[in-house]
Amino acid sequence: MRSVQVSKPNGPFEIVERDIPEPGAGGCHGDSATKEGVFPGIQYPRVPGHEIAGVIDAKGKDVTDWKMGQRVGVGWFAGHCGQCESCRRGDFATCRYAQVPGISFDGGYAEYMVAPTDALASIPDELSATEAAPLMCAGITTYNALRNSSARVGDVVAILGIGGLGHLGIQFAAKMGFNTIAVGRGKDKEELVRKLGAKHYIDSKSQNPVEELVKLGGAKIILGTVPSGKAMSEVLGGLAINGKLIMIGASEEPLEVSPIFFLSGRRSVVGWPSGTSIDSQDTLSFSVLSGVRSMNEMFPLEQATKAYEQMMSGKARFRAVLTTGQ
Repeated sequence: MRSVQVSKPNGPFEIVERDIPEPGAGGCHGDSATKEGVFPGIQYPRVPGHEIAGVIDAKGKDVTDWKMGQRVGVGWFAGHCGQCESCRRGDFATCRYAQVPGISFDGGYAEYMVAPTDALASIPDELSATEAAPLMCAGITTYNALRNSSARVGDVVAILGIGGLGHLGIQFAAKMGFNTIAVGRGKDKEELVRKLGAKHYIDSKSQNPVEELVKLGGAKIILGTVPSGKAMSEVLGGLAINGKLIMIGASEEPLEVSPIFFLSGRRSVVGWPSGTSIDSQDTLSFSVLSGVRSMNEMFPLEQATKAYEQMMSGKARFRAVLTTGQ
């Protein structure tokens, strides 16, 4: 089979021929963790890819609850203990129970891969593979963060950033009945975000997001999808009393805010990771019922480097999806 592998941290993508793996018994930004060697303990060469959709081609001898030919997806958190020191510091590559595709085992940048059965989610007939794959990380992360946010129908929910995560966050928030506010840069994005379901658009280049959110009564939730701690810090003042910033965009930049701001308004900041295979199943089901869909750019497997560069540059509109032609 053809695979795209990384032989060392920060090494180039390599198209290689590999033996098709046998199962044993029983284009997401996060792929940069494998490409750039963010997590210690990743064993190279490693095949990246953690937003995966495919068809079961072979099963382990003890697998009885999945069928040959069944369409399935695999997401970022295929499983980890959540209790050990590795998990507490976010280093899923060295958790002894970790099952993270593209990190602790070879992922989806290939024509075939082996996944643990507890990582699988069944893809509904209404979704194609290219529609389902981005929902296995970007989709589940935004959906899970919003449905566990404590926001209720009619509450002001602001989506900060209109990219791979943000364009899904706007759709999920609107379909959940929130008063959805999109915050982005540039007047050219307004038409798109309104089509996605946003009631209001705040252009941070020409408007002050904090002042605009305060005019709307303040945000119950701000979903931070941008990979920038600075950008998240700049909108915190738009939170209402008891408001909450939920960070799902990864950034090494610190948040800068006075403790008094939190104390005076009982405000809070939390992070939200992805979820389990059951959460993936819920995300797929909700997307079918509500009509939420990812907007994708398609690339053949051989163009993995181009797709990765498009994604990392922020130019992808909005998810970069690799296809194998199978």
